[in-house]
Amino acid sequence: MKTNNTSKQRYLIVLATTLTLASAALSAYAGEGHDHGAAPAVASANGPQRMADGSVFLPKPAQRQLGVRTLAVEIAEVPRSFELNGRVLMDPNAGGKVQPITAGRIEPGPNGLPNAGQSVKKGQILAYVIPAVAPLERANQSAQLAEIRAAKMLAEKRLTRLRELSDTVPRKEVEAVESEVVSLSERINAISAGLSSKEALVAPVTGVIASAQIVAGQVVEARELIFEIVDPKRLRVEALAFDSALANNIDGATLADGAQRIPLSFIGAARSLREQALPLNFQVRSPDQLSLAVGQPVRVYVQSKQKTKGIAVPQSALMKNAANQNVVWVKSAPEQFEPRTVTFEPLDGTRVTVISGLKSGDRVATQGATLINQIR
Repeated sequence: MKTNNTSKQRYLIVLATTLTLASAALSAYAGEGHDHGAAPAVASANGPQRMADGSVFLPKPAQRQLGVRTLAVEIAEVPRSFELNGRVLMDPNAGGKVQPITAGRIEPGPNGLPNAGQSVKKGQILAYVIPAVAPLERANQSAQLAEIRAAKMLAEKRLTRLRELSDTVPRKEVEAVESEVVSLSERINAISAGLSSKEALVAPVTGVIASAQIVAGQVVEARELIFEIVDPKRLRVEALAFDSALANNIDGATLADGAQRIPLSFIGAARSLREQALPLNFQVRSPDQLSLAVGQPVRVYVQSKQKTKGIAVPQSALMKNAANQNVVWVKSAPEQFEPRTVTFEPLDGTRVTVISGLKSGDRVATQGATLINQIR
């Protein structure tokens, strides 16, 4: 009996040891999130990482290295805005086109042919056009010129004889021959100038050469565009609105040029549709800030007189998550950022109006949000 009790004790000891080791092994190899209340999920101190709930742990040193900046947002009344397609146009009072009246061959001006981007002054000769004349037409003009010169010689000789007989010849005959000589001289000058003349292409306004379409010796047609001159400080923007009622509800407009927000002044709306849209004309208020080219497509943000409640945030704060939803990163703790799904409307090109997803007091990441969104 004593032997049986000893064996039973040894069996129980071995079983308890086995269960202890198995429990330790299961605890060591438990999956993430299945440790049932063990130590909280604290990120490693080695660097940033994405947490299980989708938030991002970002230590302070990493925030400084990534240039992360946040902005406290507040709910306010902002204007309802509309995004319109537009393009840059020249001011008709500060720009012009240079076109020849006759066809011919291009010849450089006194200072050579101007290049695109070169400044010119009003009245400056940019180039010459030597008219293209058919050989038969030139021959007829040369023959006509020879006949007129011969007639002039005869008239001059007749005038000389009449002046010698001035005592016996009436004064009116002498004056008639003198007038004939003057007329023939002017006809000779006119035909000679026509045979050797060239058309001067003159700058109609002071500005910058926006486009140059020619080279020396090029043959051009009449009314062909040779140069286009614009004043870069007096450009206009034309936007197309498919809602004609918007023309009477404009409170302001802006144009986004990179990270800059350029204000526009509303000039007026056209009274005829173009491609089923109403053209709206705007003038740039700060021309020194504009760095656009004529004909360049742009986005015009028109603010209406109607107001709506929302939160204005920089457009750089908007990101896309894995589900292709619009999100912003909100700083929930000193080293913690969480994504918030938002809905928004355009505001002024550099900012958007968040309609839902944020509340007053949230600190939104406005700089470095792209880098936060890439942390895995």
